[in-house]
Amino acid sequence: MAIDNVTLEILKNHCRAAAESMAFTLYRTAHSTFVKETEDFTTGLTTPGGETFATPTDLGATWFVGLNYKNVIDLIGHYDEGDICLTNDPYSGYVCTHSPDMHIWKPVFHDGEIVCFVVGHIHNTDVGGAVPASLSRTLSEVHQEGIRIPPAKIMEQGVINDDVLSILLANVRMPEQNWGDLKAQIAAMNTGERRVHEMIGKFGVETFKQGIGDLLDYAERQARAIVADLPDGRYIFNDYMDEDVAGGYPCRIALSMTIHGDDLLFDFSGSDPQIEGSVNIPTGGEVRHVLMMIGLVYVLYSLDTSLFLNAGIARICRCILPSGSIVNPDFPAAVGLRTLSVQRLQAIIFGAFVQAAPARLPASPASGGPIMNVNAIDNLTGRRVVASIDPITGGSGGNPQEDGTEGSGANSSFLKNTPVEINEAEVPIRILRYGLAPDSGGPGQFRGGLATVLNFRAEAPNTRVTARNRDRTRFTSWGVRGGRAGVASKFRLNPGTEGEVDLGNTDILTIGPGDEILVASGGAGGWGDPLARETAAVLLDVRRGFVTAEAARRDYGVVLSDGAVDEVATAALRAGRGGEASSGFFDYGRNRVAFERVWTDANYAALTALLEKLPVHWRFFVKHRVFEAVEALEDNARHGDGREIRAIVADVLARYPQLQLSAAAKGP
Repeated sequence: MAIDNVTLEILKNHCRAAAESMAFTLYRTAHSTFVKETEDFTTGLTTPGGETFATPTDLGATWFVGLNYKNVIDLIGHYDEGDICLTNDPYSGYVCTHSPDMHIWKPVFHDGEIVCFVVGHIHNTDVGGAVPASLSRTLSEVHQEGIRIPPAKIMEQGVINDDVLSILLANVRMPEQNWGDLKAQIAAMNTGERRVHEMIGKFGVETFKQGIGDLLDYAERQARAIVADLPDGRYIFNDYMDEDVAGGYPCRIALSMTIHGDDLLFDFSGSDPQIEGSVNIPTGGEVRHVLMMIGLVYVLYSLDTSLFLNAGIARICRCILPSGSIVNPDFPAAVGLRTLSVQRLQAIIFGAFVQAAPARLPASPASGGPIMNVNAIDNLTGRRVVASIDPITGGSGGNPQEDGTEGSGANSSFLKNTPVEINEAEVPIRILRYGLAPDSGGPGQFRGGLATVLNFRAEAPNTRVTARNRDRTRFTSWGVRGGRAGVASKFRLNPGTEGEVDLGNTDILTIGPGDEILVASGGAGGWGDPLARETAAVLLDVRRGFVTAEAARRDYGVVLSDGAVDEVATAALRAGRGGEASSGFFDYGRNRVAFERVWTDANYAALTALLEKLPVHWRFFVKHRVFEAVEALEDNARHGDGREIRAIVADVLARYPQLQLSAAAKGP
């Protein structure tokens, strides 16, 4: 029997407070900068079956609201009081989503019965593997991405399992840091257990057990009400990562979203095959996998901020995730940079929903800036340092009411910056600039949020820099309803010198003393016609250094004279440019427009249909041969209706008898 609404509301607040207490414990006792400053961690409470029914709202990452721990809970045969389990293996239960994420869970008993689990994760700065910080676009299989621990007990009846611990610490670059963070996680689990016992003492065990199920039902009802208020229909949106592998070809994620009453379907058929790089998203084909639900949670919460955040939200949606694709790769595909592909996925979900609610939702968030990691020897102590120095995230998209937030926002706003003083004290670098990039936000009636820019100098030899999630140097954020796309991201070695190097989407390099790095995210997309922006808002942007005077004239038709708006000249300039607004709903930027003149929807449909018939291990290879052949076509041979793709694939099949043999073995 459901408990009354007043009691449920009080219990809801107690459950969220318990999750927040866990988060504070972790935040205050962690060792690594990435946890104690950047706040890439989660805490929460789940049902005995693994559904998350409470999470914090003010601390930590917001990605894993809908996480279901059921698969890993079930992989442990028996639980006793005092047991704590962990895993960081992306392919054991599909709860962990790349190897640096250490997930941990503890059963909470009452009179010998498990009444719930307390859970959480942190992103370890390093878990070993081929590169410092463990992640790079250059890696091709999960074995290169650091040690993987299948679900195991790290504590048995309150006693640490030294066998598991010693294996973990022997395989990482900074064992004392990993051990410190793990102890902080254990402390957080103990805090959560204590708070659950306090709730049971206050409400009684039966009310608690009934209430946690009711909280999931409550969130589901809220989510269904939000979706029911949107128009039924099929909404299609696709977007790209610049490269599938280092130096490769664009990587496409395709979404067809169907709204029917209060139900949603996300169909990812038509997305690229799994990649021989690390941007694959490990879902195991689960129809409500947490990584596929993040964008949904963000959209629904934007539409109604009273939404209670838990796994009940995910019940309203199911996904179609083709096997052997980027959204459902086969083992042992590398998955370390799923952060990049999931960020793109979130924006794709935003792009589908904004078509259903254009007067309520924003343009594309910025992205393409990396999480910067440095591996070097400290000059004073001789100690090796592996540290995350800053997330270079960029702002949020302009929306129907206001400009996007500057420098940090939307789906990356939970990542906090590390103060310059801490970075310089802990890492042998010198920060030269850290701030906002002028003219980077997409012009619009409401401007896109500005990009974040970081410029630093190495102070030690053999300093290895890992720039995780580099992207958006080619395909930029998109604008909505006449708003323009944001600018591309940047990555430069020794900027402003004769030896300047454009690093593109390189994500790992070694530099020496005196070498400088400049990195900037892309800018966010604008919303609405830039010529409709209030002139006073443009002038304020110029005074703040957000927009240059040249861009004010070029992008907004605003003429400035002696530090003020020349209203007469502005009116004349705008009147003469009144037909310049984008004719389409979206502005994708010129690079994507040029790319899609060749790679039309029909060409992509032909390619994905043909690749799907091939064995998984051939698909990526064939994709690259097709792209090479398309690049070599004369203009008069490019029809855009799929015929050139079918002809090229037929030629590839004829050239590789091994492929024909493998395809025959695969069967229909």
